[in-house]
Amino acid sequence: MKSELIVDVQPREVSIALLEDGRLVSLQKESRNLAYAVGDVYVAKVKKLMPGLNAAFVNVGYEKDAFLHYLDLGPHFSSYSAFMKQLLGDDGKGSKSVPDISRMKLLPDIDKHGTITDQLNAGDELMVQIVKEPISSKGPRLTTEISFTGRYMVLIPFGDKISISQKIKTTGEKLRLRHLIESIKPKNFGVIIRTSAEGKSVAELNHELQTLLKCWDDAVAKVRTAPVPSLIFEEESRIVGMLRDIFSPTFEDIHVNDPEIMAQIKKYVSLIAPEKSDIVKLYNKQEPIFDHFSITRQIKSSFGKTVSFKSGAYIIIEHTEALHVIDVNSGNRAKAGTDQESNALDVNIRAADEIARQLRLRDMGGIIVVDFIDMNKVEHRQALYDHMRQIMANDRARHNILPLSKFGLMQITRQRVRPALDIVTTEACPSCYGKGEVQPSLLFTDTLKDKLQYLVNELKVKDFVLYVHPYVDAYLKKGLLSLYRKWRMELGGKFKILPDESLAYLQYRVIGKDRNEIDLKEEKDLDKTSTTKTKQKAKNRAS
Repeated sequence: MKSELIVDVQPREVSIALLEDGRLVSLQKESRNLAYAVGDVYVAKVKKLMPGLNAAFVNVGYEKDAFLHYLDLGPHFSSYSAFMKQLLGDDGKGSKSVPDISRMKLLPDIDKHGTITDQLNAGDELMVQIVKEPISSKGPRLTTEISFTGRYMVLIPFGDKISISQKIKTTGEKLRLRHLIESIKPKNFGVIIRTSAEGKSVAELNHELQTLLKCWDDAVAKVRTAPVPSLIFEEESRIVGMLRDIFSPTFEDIHVNDPEIMAQIKKYVSLIAPEKSDIVKLYNKQEPIFDHFSITRQIKSSFGKTVSFKSGAYIIIEHTEALHVIDVNSGNRAKAGTDQESNALDVNIRAADEIARQLRLRDMGGIIVVDFIDMNKVEHRQALYDHMRQIMANDRARHNILPLSKFGLMQITRQRVRPALDIVTTEACPSCYGKGEVQPSLLFTDTLKDKLQYLVNELKVKDFVLYVHPYVDAYLKKGLLSLYRKWRMELGGKFKILPDESLAYLQYRVIGKDRNEIDLKEEKDLDKTSTTKTKQKAKNRAS
């Protein structure tokens, strides 16, 4: 199986697509200026306690107060609390030196059945970490059990335990890693050894451990001087952070359309897999990178309400506030074969494959209820359950699958740390915005020409790319002396017109020489002028 990563860097967001044999199996999108992302560490203040929820609401600067449950304080909260009091000083910030955690005496763990009022007071200042991003109307969810994640390990202050990934099966390797980490880690720091640490040398592990310790020291130093609330730690690069959890040495190619991001990714890959550094390649064509690798087409076919798969069968996906509901339908597949039971099993097995892909692709979390086609035989129901567990084994998110109920429903819970990726595949009319009346599509070329004249003559921008729908691009370039050639000769610019599959029929966008989208000033006035001109031209043509 050929695995490829495609990284699309845009001014406002970054998208990472994972292809297996050219088929889209995972898609991650993240804003480049996103705040309150998972892993960010803040210095914050307790706003109020909620004994009935056994939780506290904490001000981290978000429009909604963040939620901190008693269980998210962590077992080492007594040691953490003593450290914070010593760090902040008895009479305000900066009155004492930064305490050394490795010289502290750890206090006993807190009672897991205790209450929030025993541990916190309104107005307390805390160092907290985001464990769940804001979803819908809810604020972020927090923890005071701070952790710093690397490629090979996770560093947890105030603990002294070493845990090893269960995916490392060899007993000898587990013992080697445990003894190695015990010999290099400081006192009063816990470590979780990740699967990727298997076979790594002491030099590689020690280098990452020192990097994570520096992250802790830098965050602690900022607590004393930073205003409350404020961000005190975030990933050096969100793109590298996204890549860290999905990177695999089996990748054959990583294509990136931005030189700066490509250099970051190449540096990261060189550190963790030096022999694979050559797989990182710069994509410098002007055709959108997702169009070139046929990702845009797959997104539009995979993110709708109805998703078809082999033999005419399809699934319908509905999202609610509390859960996701998936209905399996046989479609035209019901006409194939004469054995209804075997046909139902075949459709259900194929549907399970597509559902497992959709869960990863859309990053659906929480409760998922799947209504499979009814099957009467117990062995068929068990076979479907076993198959779903097998194909979900590759899903990195924590999940739990229950056997089919007597109503033919399968219940799945999947870890949710951020909102599900919901991409609208229907295209809103860019001309009328739902009003129902648009200018004649035949005269859309007049509007484009007005835009080009405005860019070249008014804004004095001559080197840019105008992206349009592929149908419009084909119309503009048809014939030996096409409209495209005429405009270039008339306006004398170096501009190009290229197709972009992500655009609606009468939609366009302009990208400048520096790869930033050009914001057309006086856009509204220009649209009014263009509309007046096209109406007048329509009247002239009609007469």
